[in-house]
Amino acid sequence: MNERLKTISLALVIVIGVVPIVALARLIDAQRPPVDANVNDESLYLNAKPARRLSLGFNGLAADWYWMRSLQYVGRKIIGADQNVAIDDLSQLDLKLLAPLLENATTLDPQFLDPYEYAAVVLPAVDVKEAIRITRKGIDANPDAWRLYQHLGYIYWQQGDYVTAAEVYGRGAELPGAPVWMEAMKARMAAEGGSRGTAREIYTRMFEQSADEKVKDMAHKRLLQLDSLDERDGLRKLLVAYQTRTGRCPANWREIDQVLRAIRAPLDATGAPVDPSGTPYVLQSNKCDVELGQGSEILVK
Repeated sequence: MNERLKTISLALVIVIGVVPIVALARLIDAQRPPVDANVNDESLYLNAKPARRLSLGFNGLAADWYWMRSLQYVGRKIIGADQNVAIDDLSQLDLKLLAPLLENATTLDPQFLDPYEYAAVVLPAVDVKEAIRITRKGIDANPDAWRLYQHLGYIYWQQGDYVTAAEVYGRGAELPGAPVWMEAMKARMAAEGGSRGTAREIYTRMFEQSADEKVKDMAHKRLLQLDSLDERDGLRKLLVAYQTRTGRCPANWREIDQVLRAIRAPLDATGAPVDPSGTPYVLQSNKCDVELGQGSEILVK
C-alpha cells in the first residue's frame, strides 16, 4: 500500500510540475502577434520580466525556452542564406531579434552560462555593444566564472582592442580555478594581439573549453583557416623564389613538384598542393600567386 501511495504521489508531483510549463508555453504562443507576410522575422514573444512572473518559479525552464528559440532563430537564418557562413560572421543576416532573445534567457536565469558564450561568439558581428553588455551582465551575475572573462576578452580581441582584451584576460586569470593560460593570454594579447599566433591560441582554447558543438565547429574552421593562410604564405615564397631564379612564374604546379615534395606538402593526383579541407589550391601564374580552389571549405574571411 505504501509503495502504491509513493507511486501516486510521484505521479502527482510530475503532473503539478508539467502543468505550469504547458501553460507557460501556451501563454507565450498566445501572445505572439499575427504573422505578417511582409515581415521576415518572427516577433519576440514576451519580454523577460512578464515571462518571469508567468513562469511560476520555473525560470530555468523559461530560460531554456528562450535559449532554444535563439538557436532556432539563428539556424533558420543560416539555412536561408545563399552562401556558406560561419556563426561568428553573420553580419549579412538580419538577426535583430538575437540580442533580445539572449537578453531574456539570461534575465530569467542569470546563472545559465551557455547564452553568454553564444552572445560573445555570434552577437559581435550583429551588435557588438549588446554583445559586450550581455557578457558583462553575465560577469556581474557570476563574478567567479572565469570563462565569462575569456568570452569578453574574445570580443575585445575581435574588435582590435588588445589593451582592453589583455586587461579582461588578466582579471579572469585572478579568479579561483582559472587556468594558467589566461595569464599567458594577457601577456600575449599585450605583446602581439593582432598576430596569427594569438588567433590560433584563442581558437584552440575556445575549441578545448566550449561545450557548444557549433562553437567548437566554428573554432575548428578558424584553425583550419589559419593553417591555410600559413600554407598560402609558404607557397607564395616558393613562387617568388622560382620567379627570381627563372625570371618567370611557373605555368603549373608540376614545375615546382620537386620542391613541393621536398617540403612534404600534401598533393593531389595532379601534383597540386591541397588545403586543409582537401581542395587543391589554384595557381595564378599570371599573378604569381595562389588562392583557394572552388568548393574549398576553408573560410574566406
